[in-house]
Amino acid sequence: MLKNRPQTQSSLEFVSIDELVPADHLLRKIDAKIDFSFIHDLVKDFYCDNNGRPALDPTLMFKLLFIGYLFGIRSERQLIRDAQVNVAYRWFLGLGLTDKLPDASTLSQNRIRRFNETEVYQQIFDQIVLQAMKKKLVTGTTLYTDSTHLKANANKNKHILSRVHTERQAYMDDLDRAIDKDRLSHGKKPLALSSKAQPEREIKQSTTDPESGYMVRDSKPKGFFYLDHRTVDSRCNIVTDVHVTAGNVHDAVPYLERLDRQKERFNFDVEHVGLDAGYFTSALCKGLEDRDIYAVMGYRRPTHKAGYFYKREYIYDELNDQYTCPAGQIILYKTTSREGYRHYQSNPKICANCPLIDRCTRNANKVKTITRHVWEDSKERVNQNRLTDKGKVIYARRKETVERSFADAKQLHGYRYAQFRGRSKVQMQCLMVATAQNMKKIALMAA
Repeated sequence: MLKNRPQTQSSLEFVSIDELVPADHLLRKIDAKIDFSFIHDLVKDFYCDNNGRPALDPTLMFKLLFIGYLFGIRSERQLIRDAQVNVAYRWFLGLGLTDKLPDASTLSQNRIRRFNETEVYQQIFDQIVLQAMKKKLVTGTTLYTDSTHLKANANKNKHILSRVHTERQAYMDDLDRAIDKDRLSHGKKPLALSSKAQPEREIKQSTTDPESGYMVRDSKPKGFFYLDHRTVDSRCNIVTDVHVTAGNVHDAVPYLERLDRQKERFNFDVEHVGLDAGYFTSALCKGLEDRDIYAVMGYRRPTHKAGYFYKREYIYDELNDQYTCPAGQIILYKTTSREGYRHYQSNPKICANCPLIDRCTRNANKVKTITRHVWEDSKERVNQNRLTDKGKVIYARRKETVERSFADAKQLHGYRYAQFRGRSKVQMQCLMVATAQNMKKIALMAA
């Protein structure tokens, strides 16, 4: 025990690198289950085959990036340092013990110059999803979507106030037609086309990363963030879609477009979706009903002013299209606004003498106004799904699918912070993290 062990670091040994990698190592399982041969064909148009210096093998380059995201190595320099001494990494890359690794700047420059602002990362992500589908790990029938915030690489105190136009959402044309139809059914003229430009709003814009957004949400940190809107299949938690927006974009805005993209790209026959309360909007509920999808969404208690009646205490009569107040007065339809809300107003002569007026309204003209969206029926039907036995089973799985996927990404794959500046670069990061998670799932779960 007290004898000194001889130093053997400099002795020569005949050894195979394959013998040094444990049989159950994650990279062995990934190499056995994932086919990376598609990468060469995918990126060949970005290289010149008869001019310039010999290029870094693209498969080796992307495998290096996958290692970084699989093991949460956020620095490309640190990734190269680790790959120099990690035998399993070298084995996965197809390198020997003495083969030279590329310089970290080579990785960075390929990312910045060759593949920036391209669809390569999206296409790689799609190919891995397609491989998961071939191995029966994805059904495409029940999907769960949520968003999580990534802290932007920007100081929250370095910003300017900027005025931006509010973007017209994709559903607005359908809403305009629904408003005109609703007004005609009530004997009113369609609204004239508005000559006003899209309204402006003032926002905080980062001077460090202008494409990030200043996020202000309940129980969330304030500052400049990006949002990753992620969709996960219910069978094995395979991520089927990743979309990055600025941190001040509402969750429901990109949802239907991304859902349609998945249906078209992967030929999904989506039957059910599970979403949290942030997606519970009239437009989204109507869009899902039009697509014949059974949606289950979380419930968020509506804001309520103490001392007043709840809106639910005003009973809606669908047949006669009118409300009845707690005192028994009929509240009749008045008009439909350009924003898509029907306005129902009470009779001020009756309200003036009502003993419940102080719990109903403080309007100077003694008029109670109730608003109802033209697509409110869809919203009410979707809300009822949450209360069914089927809906409860679907919603209970949400925390086990998309929320668990986010937790795994943040805990193990360096996902809490944006590595880069600019939406397209953060999109690349999120796609690569999701691809690494999908490869791990395939390696561990595929037959």
